[in-house]
Amino acid sequence: MTLTFRARIDGRQIRCEIGTDHALAAPVFCFSLMAAPAVAAGGTLVRRVAGYAEVALPDLAAGSVHEVVLEHADPRYHPRNRAWLPLGPYLRVGRQCLPLPPGTDLGLRDGDGPPATPLAPDRLPLVPQPTEWTSSGEMLAFSALAPVAALEGVDQLALRLGLVPLLAAGATALAVSEDATLGPEGYRLLIAPEGLSVAIGGAAGLHNAGITLLTLRETTGGKLPCGTLTDSPRFGWRGQHLDCARHFFGIDFILRLLDLMALMKMNRFHWHLSDDESFRLEVETQPLLWKRTAFRGEGELVPGVFGGGIRAGGSYSRADVERVLARARALHIEVLPEIEVPAHSHGMVKALPGLRDPGDNGEEASVQGYIDNIVNPAMPATWEVLQPLTEEVAARFPFGMLHLGADEAPHGAWDGSPAVAALKAREGLVSSDDVQGWMLARLAGRLVAKGIRVAAWEEAAKGVQGGIGNAALLFSWTGQGPGVEAARRGHDVVMCPAQNAYFDLAHTDDPDDWGASWAGFVPLEKTVAWDPVPKGAEDIAPRIVGVQACFWGEFTTEDDQAEGMIAPRILGIATKGWEPAGRTDGAAIRALAGTYGPILDRIGWKWNRGA
Repeated sequence: MTLTFRARIDGRQIRCEIGTDHALAAPVFCFSLMAAPAVAAGGTLVRRVAGYAEVALPDLAAGSVHEVVLEHADPRYHPRNRAWLPLGPYLRVGRQCLPLPPGTDLGLRDGDGPPATPLAPDRLPLVPQPTEWTSSGEMLAFSALAPVAALEGVDQLALRLGLVPLLAAGATALAVSEDATLGPEGYRLLIAPEGLSVAIGGAAGLHNAGITLLTLRETTGGKLPCGTLTDSPRFGWRGQHLDCARHFFGIDFILRLLDLMALMKMNRFHWHLSDDESFRLEVETQPLLWKRTAFRGEGELVPGVFGGGIRAGGSYSRADVERVLARARALHIEVLPEIEVPAHSHGMVKALPGLRDPGDNGEEASVQGYIDNIVNPAMPATWEVLQPLTEEVAARFPFGMLHLGADEAPHGAWDGSPAVAALKAREGLVSSDDVQGWMLARLAGRLVAKGIRVAAWEEAAKGVQGGIGNAALLFSWTGQGPGVEAARRGHDVVMCPAQNAYFDLAHTDDPDDWGASWAGFVPLEKTVAWDPVPKGAEDIAPRIVGVQACFWGEFTTEDDQAEGMIAPRILGIATKGWEPAGRTDGAAIRALAGTYGPILDRIGWKWNRGA
């Protein structure tokens, strides 16, 4: 049997053509959009779960082509580019599921991109740029270092990336000394015709110096410019987030991402392990949670939301986690695990009993279209699940920090719950924000008592009682304003504004581009067109501990589709985390992207050549 499928954007509508060379009786068209769909013509909507839908079609005759016209149920949504077309399409005919080919080519389209912009004379071909650089005008021929035990991690990185080893017997010696004034990640590298020496503030400083030498060798063809390079990061938190709940990224991809981060001197991996669609970590306290949600699609607890198709997914075992932690440790990267509460919990609610109030008659819907994606803090089962679960997850990761989520609770959450009404009266709470803040503070308090620091998205600071409290680290994502406000209330803050740091957003407004658009578009230049400490908020500078890029997987169906969304934009976030304010502008980061393109090609990382 041969099936054909083509989808295209027509204004606010999506026109889908389904062809078959065999007669099909009462087929059902199954697919997912980025937001809840509606049917304008060609079929009848029979099921919808968030962006996933099932549309009953008329009988299809052999050789026929049938058109289905889709819209978004919320008129505020309309398709912007190819990523908004149906993902994971298939037909269900009786008990048989027949995959349809993609309606369009998936992911970014490769191209030559604009011509490379030359680097300014005062710049090194290096990301991030050093804090200070004084050139002597001479050159040093360099291919490798004589073995230095503390640089074996950088040497192994080079080997994994397919580059020439950094360490080799009889190669250039590196004289190492200590200088505590440089800080734990800082270093001062002297490159001279007669050799190399480095002063370091700590083990991480020597690692960073090794990354600099490895990178400069690749970008200069082994002819290092001589001079003194003094370097230390502006921020201690230089992160990359990866959503492994919407799309299950294989461990090999995660390890490759850690390697890419290390090349940029990034040091925090934010591992988003759960969301509405799945709970990916194989935990012992609640084995049904991951066993029932690790896979989604036909016949699973969660259908094919966000392109799950007939069946997709997976879970991370203890051995998987240990592989990630070992790689991160070798690269001086800490791993922050995240599990989502109280919202973004559709899969959890479906998998485990007792997390919703049976008397709740509310109809609140999440921004993704779920009507039951929030656990109820007035239910005893919620605490019986979450307290041991959060403690187990935190204990798996030596960083000593757990991210509790807390973003995007549906408007009016719990308003229909008699149990929450009683909780509000008992605790002096009024709004949904108050209830969430009370819940998070209670959950965080238990973790803090066990020596675990908590983190959460910006919404966790809301609530009449002050929100999550407990010295939580907050991530400001809708913009920088919430981060400034949280910092002034005493929270440390990581800035990750979507308008500059969300790599799932499309690069441009071109309908042939790929990605989301709710916060606009993020060309390469925008990744550096901001300051983590906004103008007028200099008073909270000590509370801004760093920056982070985020990648969400709503429209990702294969691991490598993320590569061109991340690179070269990761260069921009790396510069914001390390360099002094204002050092690298849009033109400079574009020139550096051209310099790094050959390295990305060499290591086999796809990148957006048109970025």
